[in-house]
Formats: sequence, structure tokens, C-alpha cells
Amino acid sequence: MNTDDLPTLREELEAHDLWAKKSLGQHFLLDLNITRRIARAAGDLRGNPAIEVGPGPGGLTRALLEAGADPLIVIEKDARFLPLLEPLVEWSGGRLRIIHGDALETDQASLLSDATASIISNLPYNVGTHLLVKWLKAGAWRGPMTLMFQKEVAQRIVAKPGHNAYGRLAVLAQARCDCRLEFVVPSRAFTPPPKIDSAIVRLVDRVDPYPHLDALERVTAAAFGQRRKMLRSALRALTPEAEPLLNAAGLDPTARAETIDQSGFRRLTDAWLTMA
Repeated sequence: MNTDDLPTLREELEAHDLWAKKSLGQHFLLDLNITRRIARAAGDLRGNPAIEVGPGPGGLTRALLEAGADPLIVIEKDARFLPLLEPLVEWSGGRLRIIHGDALETDQASLLSDATASIISNLPYNVGTHLLVKWLKAGAWRGPMTLMFQKEVAQRIVAKPGHNAYGRLAVLAQARCDCRLEFVVPSRAFTPPPKIDSAIVRLVDRVDPYPHLDALERVTAAAFGQRRKMLRSALRALTPEAEPLLNAAGLDPTARAETIDQSGFRRLTDAWLTMA
């Protein structure tokens, strides 16, 4: 199976008179060399379930089908693209399933039959982080994730303590996954080109995922809510007993959130749950 046998994406877009909608954060990736590279970054997909969100005209969809994903479930909110995706169902021998809906509201677990699915997506810019947090909290159905974000968001996901990009998103993502920035996709690769570059992040479940992600969200919201403040001041948004909480977690009350590593935030969240 080779996507070169299909009409080009540009031909399909012109034939259907389609254009990207800014309101939906759409930028089309038409370069098959890049979409194939994303599919390779996702690992061996042959015979394995996969989910793609926001396929648009189907550039990455073609590459994932070519790589052997089975089934490939795509969730597309914009009905304009369904006529471009539907011919791929027959072309793939029925391996493609198309869901017309909003991925934020769709129960992805219900789309699978006791299977674990990889998630590979060029995420719409306006919902990318919301979807990531949703998937970080997902159950056993969710497998490794290979996701495209704006470059600055990707850097925030993989950042380490002390780095300017280190914050809530890094703590949450790394509480559940080992996160690695795979490669940068320049803005010129998209139609229309966005103002900044994008990047692919690979997220694979840790052997020791932190179980209390909702609580960790609340703790990090307070800790990073006022980055320049010491933790003993910043955490007053969470509890009036900030210093006893920090002492219980073995953290310096005068430290700032951007210096606290994953284990420190785990201890802090555990202490807060115990004292709450």
C-alpha cells in the first residue's frame, strides 16, 4: 500500500474548494515526507490500533494507514473534510473509521474493544494542551502518544527544573509519561504557514506514573500561579497552612516552583492530600 497512488492532497483541497479555518486552529501539513516521518516516530503500527484527532484533509491519515495502523480511528470536527477522508476507508481495506465529532467531548475509550491505542495527531493549536491533559488522565486504553504542538508548547512539555519553559505542563506530563522532543517541523511546511514552528513530542507511559493527577493539577496551579513568589507565599492560594505543608514534603519554603523536580511535586501533592 502506497499513498503515492492517491490524488495529491493539494489536488483534493482544490477540487473541494477547501481552506483552513483560523477559528479551528487549522494548518494543513501536505508534505508526505514529514507525515511519514511522524508515523515512523510513533513506532511499529502494523496491526495495532491508533487514534488521530483533527485529520483535516488526511495527510497524516494516509501515512498512518500506509504504516499499517489497524484500525485507525480519526475524529474530525469539521464536516468539510469528511468527503476527503471517506475514500480512504475503501482504499485501506476498511481499516479506517471516521468519527465526526469534537475530540474533547468524545469518549475515546468507547471506540475501542478492550484494546490499547496509540494516539498520533497533528493537534489543532487551540485545543492541543486540553487534549493532552485529558489523555494523561486516560485509562488503560491509551497507549503511547506522538503529538505535534506549537514548538513553544512542545518545549514546555519536555522542560526540566530550572529551565525557563518549566511549569505546570511539564510537571503534569512527566508525572505520567517519559517525554521526548523528536524533531521540529518548520512553519513553511504548512499551508497556510503559522507564525511559529511546530514540534513532535513522543510520550510513553512511565513505569511509575503518579496516580493523583487531579490533585497535582491543583497543587501546580497554585505553585506556578505566581512564579516569582516563594512557595510559602504562592501556596497560600491552595491552603493557609503552606509552611507546614512544605515542611511535611521536605521542601524549602523559600524555594520557587520552577526549581522543584518531579519527586518534589509528588511529595507536595501527597502531603496536601494527607492534610486536606
